[in-house]
Amino acid sequence: MILPINKTMQKFIICALISIFAYGAAQAQTVQPQPVWWFGVSGAANANWYDGTTQTLNNSLIVPTAFHKAFGVRPYGSVLIEYRPEPIWGGMLNIAYDGRGAKYNNEVAPCNCPATLNADINYISVEPSLRVGFKSNNLYFYAGPRIAFKISDDFKYTQVNQPNTVSDFSAIKSTQISGQVGLGYDFMVSAPTSTTQVSLSPFASYQPYFGQEPRNIESLSIQTVRVGLALKFGKVHKVVIASVPPILPVAVVPPPAREFILTVSGPATGPFKREVSETFPLLSAVFFDESSTAIPTRYVLLTTDQASLFKEKQLQQEETTNTSGRSAGQLNVYHNVLNILGERMRLNPGTAITLNGASANGPAEGRAFAESVKKYLVVAFGIDGARIAVQGSFKPRPPSQKPGGTKDLELLGAENRRVDIESTSPALLNEVGGGMMRPIQINTSQADPLNDQVVFGVDSARQLLKSWSIDVTATNGLTQHYGPYMENQESISRDTILGGSVVGDYKVSMVAVTNNGQIVRSENSIHLARPDVTIVKGLKYSIVFNYDRATTIASYSNFLTNVVSPLITDGANVSIHGHTDIIGEEVYNQKLSENRAQQTQLIIEHALAAAGKSNVKFQISGFGEDVNHSPFENSLPEERFYNRTVIIDIMPPNK
Repeated sequence: MILPINKTMQKFIICALISIFAYGAAQAQTVQPQPVWWFGVSGAANANWYDGTTQTLNNSLIVPTAFHKAFGVRPYGSVLIEYRPEPIWGGMLNIAYDGRGAKYNNEVAPCNCPATLNADINYISVEPSLRVGFKSNNLYFYAGPRIAFKISDDFKYTQVNQPNTVSDFSAIKSTQISGQVGLGYDFMVSAPTSTTQVSLSPFASYQPYFGQEPRNIESLSIQTVRVGLALKFGKVHKVVIASVPPILPVAVVPPPAREFILTVSGPATGPFKREVSETFPLLSAVFFDESSTAIPTRYVLLTTDQASLFKEKQLQQEETTNTSGRSAGQLNVYHNVLNILGERMRLNPGTAITLNGASANGPAEGRAFAESVKKYLVVAFGIDGARIAVQGSFKPRPPSQKPGGTKDLELLGAENRRVDIESTSPALLNEVGGGMMRPIQINTSQADPLNDQVVFGVDSARQLLKSWSIDVTATNGLTQHYGPYMENQESISRDTILGGSVVGDYKVSMVAVTNNGQIVRSENSIHLARPDVTIVKGLKYSIVFNYDRATTIASYSNFLTNVVSPLITDGANVSIHGHTDIIGEEVYNQKLSENRAQQTQLIIEHALAAAGKSNVKFQISGFGEDVNHSPFENSLPEERFYNRTVIIDIMPPNK
């Protein structure tokens, strides 16, 4: 019952805070001695909220229907004294007329007769407070007790077809002890050099219901928000201001520019081509197009005869990929998710699943999505329909959404229009992290992995530089120019720099423009060599995150510790790359991808240390939503899901 009132109180206090802070920030501060003692008067409005039960008005009148809630605004006026020995700490004392009356919400008596009740309860209040101020401005806060002495307790009761009653409440306490908190701002209206200082001080305070139960019977309690204005006077001794010689203009010398260091790290000189066994996570969701309950045509749908011949192993054949681009092969594996599910259910007849369909258009459409998936599994793979339960809802679990967000709603809506596949059987799903489908193994030959990049870095470039560029100069004087860049880190392929050369030494020069227009430079060097094309075995793992959450890395802790880390040998090279989708702010996504990659590294390092493994080299990168490094496009909801990822490449030690 108190909660709605508290919300109203908060709005009053917040509005007062904003107004006072805004004005205070705009005022110039004058170094001027201030009075220690201040005297004055104040006037205010008490906004009073009644809560509880009021039915016994006095010993001779018990009304037929109880009153519960009332509101009223009554006057407040005080004489005041303030003691301020220094700007921060001080004391205040107000002796005031304190109106606490209110009008109750109308009630209807059992005779169907409208009834009204007005309460006029008033006090003389003594309010000592501790005052806390600031040296830099005139804002102050105060808090203290309130001791109130009753001076009136009138009421007026009216009921249709009954005579009006004007009398006094019974059982009203003669004294109250409660408390208050408040804030104010002293606007100085006198001249700074005047010996009499005058201020106008708007203030606001809140008196909670603690101690404000005015009656010895029933359960009436009162809360009050007070907003008012105080006029204060103080006396200071005359200040003698010594003459100050004029300040001569001096030349403004810009501060020296921050030193920006260019870092250059080259790729390993190890193998150029790797045969990789990739553990590819399989999304346990099927996404549906707007205005259709049919399974989208981008998913691979088989006839009954084709389904009888389908084998999951058909999707594990070797393919050649370029990991700096997008992987159509991996996406093809995902678009076979229903066929993989159908074969796994066919091979494990004791398993069952639940299909949870979700649509913003309502549970009926969500259930229709789920029925489409069920029908395909029953018709194409011959799965008994009794093994497949279907449900419908407005939102999936968990939904892709940002509370209060207004951007990218169309993209987020497409991600929430889906069917989630749930099962307790490890033959279908297992906890790689986040309840994904049991992953599939894909064998690939990577001809141009991301670790074949020369990485250039300039710390704090995004925050402190307008742009930076680099010149890469070979020993024969040939210079290649790259840029301008705005990010902290950029990469260029080793082959691009080497061109037709097999080996080369290069001087790298960076020229940058700071935000204030200064030119800064830095130099470095690097040796590059094109390795022999040697085939070695490598491992690759991907972990996928829910929308806008880096903390879900915790759900992968067991997987990273017990599955990935044991496969890393002494002296191995581990490349960890974080990525995000394009939803949200670019700067936020960049930080999010770095956070995901760093958390992944910490878990693996801890597991390696526990196993006694050492000399493992890590390359950690966060690419954010950079489309030049995204594993997938961002046009489809499943592509955006797969872009919320950390990719782990495990490479053997360099020979």
